[in-house]
Amino acid sequence: MTPELIGMMLMAVLGAVVLYTFIGFIPGTDETSVLAPITLAVVLSGAPPEVVLAFFVSAVVTLNLMNGIPTALVGLPGGVMSAPLMEHSVFLRNRGLASETIRKMAVGSAIGTVVSIPLSFILAGLLAPIADPIKAQTPVILAAGTVLLALLGTNRILALVAIIPLALMFQALPTLYRSVNIIGEKGNVNISFFLGITVGPMLITLLELLNAKRRAALPHGTRTRTSLLRSGFESQALMPGRMITRSEGRWSALMAAVSTPLFVLSPVGLTFLLGEASVARQKKDPVRRAQRAVTVMSSLTHSTYLAGVIIPLVALGIPVSGVSAGPAGPLFNAPPVYDLGNNLHHRLQLPGFIAAVVVGALISVVITYVIAVRWSSQITYFVMRRIPHEAVLTLFVVFILLLAYIDAGVPNMFGVLLVGVVCGALNRLGVSYGVQFMTLYAAPGIITALAAIA
Repeated sequence: MTPELIGMMLMAVLGAVVLYTFIGFIPGTDETSVLAPITLAVVLSGAPPEVVLAFFVSAVVTLNLMNGIPTALVGLPGGVMSAPLMEHSVFLRNRGLASETIRKMAVGSAIGTVVSIPLSFILAGLLAPIADPIKAQTPVILAAGTVLLALLGTNRILALVAIIPLALMFQALPTLYRSVNIIGEKGNVNISFFLGITVGPMLITLLELLNAKRRAALPHGTRTRTSLLRSGFESQALMPGRMITRSEGRWSALMAAVSTPLFVLSPVGLTFLLGEASVARQKKDPVRRAQRAVTVMSSLTHSTYLAGVIIPLVALGIPVSGVSAGPAGPLFNAPPVYDLGNNLHHRLQLPGFIAAVVVGALISVVITYVIAVRWSSQITYFVMRRIPHEAVLTLFVVFILLLAYIDAGVPNMFGVLLVGVVCGALNRLGVSYGVQFMTLYAAPGIITALAAIA
């Protein structure tokens, strides 16, 4: 590893920390919609694989912690992964403990990161010897993963029913493009559809504004009022031992370890399930219960995400988890730079993986830890006052339309619109991102199997 490459990795990590620190403080952003497009841009820029991986890991660590801070301070979830923390965070905020909650989140995130990375590499090493037989059954594995995620969702029956229609749509549009020479025989627009899925719920919300009745039913002439406690603007001690109890630390490490082998499951579901399990017997003191919950859940948001990308990437090279198929999708499939037969799994050796992950995770967790403890209230105040939420969302929508145009011209912009509307509507009805992303990757195998049956 050359000094030039190390310098590029450090720049990528610091860039991710700066960017996702501010994005993470914006309430209502979704992890997939803000991680995948920018990671894709880094991939398409031609950055070395080590730089891409270090950037993504740093972005995950930064975003997952920063998303929890608006939840603790103003009761607005920063992203999907912070939703499980909402109830406990709001309870502690109402007790005047918002600043202490953020400090516990910071320590929990550090514990989850430190525990999950070595365990993920160990599990990847155990899976690597049987990787070839596993990859030989890729269509079956992807289809099975899609069904598994559907069964773990909130609306199981609809999610199962939606798999085949979504697969037909994902395969039909490229076939139509090829039939009229919009793309070549080997052309691929999967990355456009991937981004169409990410923007789907937001697109549905924007299109609803064109409906006069729905627009009239929205709140008018009011603003969301938030308040920040003065104690949050004071400097705080940085020693982790002073911020959490031994019990909170032990439960955070234990649940991070338990969640790592379960990397194929939904990170949100695991965070909620294991986080609540950690406080199941803590019923006497509601404050202590809530404090342990936010610490453990912060640990889980990091461990589930990191395991979900490290293990499939190092051991298999195919997306077999919700994280690898969603936010980390560009690391596996980003034509023309990466595809399922030539991605980071094939371009990096184990030392390269370890170096990129360790550099990206440790630098970002140290920086975000200090930011969360010392300056979270100041940054929240700045972002809420000075950065329009709409401007950030518009930037991502425009970026996705640009990539759709680059992939297959104007027709594909409307194709992505179709994908976004369908997937956004299904998302609202309970068909999760994970099911939709896995269906995108499993679609060729599903349609081939259907054709064989016919």
